[in-house]
Amino acid sequence: MEVLSVLIPVSLGLGLLGLLAFWWTMKSRQYDDPEGDSHRILRDDYDDKPKQD
Repeated sequence: MEVLSVLIPVSLGLGLLGLLAFWWTMKSRQYDDPEGDSHRILRDDYDDKPKQD
């Protein structure tokens, strides 16, 4: 039972850390381009094949 006195605060701390990281990504506007990926995937400008030497 002593291990629970360590694991519960650690799990709450990690959950809080994850919540703060998510909040930081929302505040830094990292999710503001929902259509950008859908347009980028259709472009032919990018070369996905490795260069032949």
